[in-house]
Amino acid sequence: MVKLRLREGEQVTDAVKRFRKLVEHSGIKKEMRRREYYEKPSETKRRSRRRAERREQINRRPH
Repeated sequence: MVKLRLREGEQVTDAVKRFRKLVEHSGIKKEMRRREYYEKPSETKRRSRRRAERREQINRRPH
């Protein structure tokens, strides 16, 4: 959970910007999008396997 306290003399718009940055860094937004719809366990496994394959391809490339 992201908590934010308004600093002394801080504008609300600045606090909102700080809040957005904290939410983005914590991964809450990404997690909410992922959980928006039910995903079958087989789909989850398939997605993670594809991510691993892509990572492997990138790591195999000569730098």
